Amino acid sequence: MERWDLEFGQVELIQGTIRSLLDCVENDEEILVNQFSPSIYMAPSTLRDLSPSSFNPRVVSIGPLHREDENVQAFERRKASYLINLMQRTNSSQEEILKLCVQKVYASMERIKACYVWTKTYGDAEIADMMIMDACFILEFLFKIWSSGVEIGKEGVLLFQNVLYDLVLLENQIPFFILDELFRCTILKFNPNATLLELIRPVLATVNLFKEDIKIDNISIENAHHILSLLHQCYKPPRNIKKGVFSSRILSVTDLDRAGVNFKPNKDPTWLMGMEVKLYRFPCCFGSWNKPTLRIPTLKIHDSTEFVLRNLIAYEQSGLNHHYVTSYTIAMDMLVDTKEDVVKLVDSIVIVNNFGSNEEATNIINNICKEVIVVDFFYEEQWVKLSNYCDGYWPKNIARMRKNYFSSPWNMIALVVGIILFALTVVQTIFTIKSA
Repeated sequence: MERWDLEFGQVELIQGTIRSLLDCVENDEEILVNQFSPSIYMAPSTLRDLSPSSFNPRVVSIGPLHREDENVQAFERRKASYLINLMQRTNSSQEEILKLCVQKVYASMERIKACYVWTKTYGDAEIADMMIMDACFILEFLFKIWSSGVEIGKEGVLLFQNVLYDLVLLENQIPFFILDELFRCTILKFNPNATLLELIRPVLATVNLFKEDIKIDNISIENAHHILSLLHQCYKPPRNIKKGVFSSRILSVTDLDRAGVNFKPNKDPTWLMGMEVKLYRFPCCFGSWNKPTLRIPTLKIHDSTEFVLRNLIAYEQSGLNHHYVTSYTIAMDMLVDTKEDVVKLVDSIVIVNNFGSNEEATNIINNICKEVIVVDFFYEEQWVKLSNYCDGYWPKNIARMRKNYFSSPWNMIALVVGIILFALTVVQTIFTIKSA
């Protein structure tokens, strides 16, 4: 009786739960049909908590996620002047151009909404205003650089440079298809020779992590989610690059150096983040052995290196299948244990350290990989070659000897003193035997 009363009393609640679940299923099916998935979101909290400042815009807010931040409010009022300047470049009336832009945005409103994981509710009119204002600001800002050849990094353009860095933050983006649509409505109208990718090239070049130049030939605008995803594409490996499960550990730079491994910059690689192991045959007492050189792309470490890496990693960790930037940082973290490892890489021109402090550079490399997951490791083949070499008889024993006897001046002095004492003992023994 008691059980029947409970079931009877819960009938409405059960039916309500069923209706709620059915609504969720129907909504999910609608999302699947539309084939839209969020591409602009807050960085995973596990990564964001490690370095919140790496994900917050310094000067300008793009999109809705940081619109309320206090530090971007001053620049928010300046966006209108960029929009006006862009409109004045066109031959058509400003009203006609703005009307066309508004129509394009409203036609894609549902698709725009699906691109974000929203932290605040906005009406369609607010979203349209936001998209047009931000897109026109970006386009005018980039067009000025492209048309006038402004050099980035000169004295007096700190604000200008900070804006460029803000444009590659994961949480500070607008959908790329909207940027492209409004580019066609504005710049392409008065400059048919311009391309959106060429306009964005200075941003990519400025935030590039490596000494080798960014190549945009293989970038696909159709597959771009936003400007950060374009930068991510610049580091995409060729299809023939082998990847494996992250399994092989490797010695640090110092230990590899003791085993006889050389380090050199990987100049003009097929892949901007590519590492290569070259084996060279050297003679030794009992034949010969293959001495390797590890070629690594030259990493530029400066004020922006950490946040560019963190944003690329957060983008990968938020749902992408290919973790090649994460893979690179894991590889560097394995190679660098102490500042002595950084010193060796700086001496080998594998790292250009503009920080001045090798300890700070070491901390960046060691801390960047915390709380990250590696799905595919793109350096497994190189790591296996190095492991096989280091496990060989001669490299292993040479490394042990150099570590025990040549790792510090005191060890070397102790070794020399030991040899001298041993020699004196031998001489003394010989003379004692002869005089007996």
